[in-house]
Amino acid sequence: MTIAGRLHSYLTDNHIQYELCPHPYSHSSAETARLAHVPMDRLAKSVVLEDEEGYVIAVVPANCRVHLGAIRRLLHRDLHLASEADLTRLFDDCTPGAVPPVGRAYGLPTIMEESLTEWPEVYFEAGDHAALVHLSPDQFVSVMQGAVRTHFTSAH
Repeated sequence: MTIAGRLHSYLTDNHIQYELCPHPYSHSSAETARLAHVPMDRLAKSVVLEDEEGYVIAVVPANCRVHLGAIRRLLHRDLHLASEADLTRLFDDCTPGAVPPVGRAYGLPTIMEESLTEWPEVYFEAGDHAALVHLSPDQFVSVMQGAVRTHFTSAH
């Protein structure tokens, strides 16, 4: 169980109170939720997008799909999914595929599904596939300060 170095520094430097929740190694959001005994509708995930202007982290409920067209229209950008090679380079302190949704920790702009702010608690990847960060609603809002909040998902 580890937490990515930049994520840990960001949370500590910003006095964010969090709980690190270990779980058996997992390969998907659904498996993570099951193994960590966390409801899917309390697990936030990151989708990293890119275009010629750079990268954007989209933060969504793990049980939802991103409407890429909606994000493109909202941000006026021709965004598409970032490559695995780009993710490995951008999140070099994380296990591939375990991207924390805290764009500010990585110097990346963030767009988040508005409904996440209504959750009674939030869990997200700590940077590996064996631990989640658990935050209260207030702490999550603090972590996501500066993120564009809007609706751009639908349930699976």
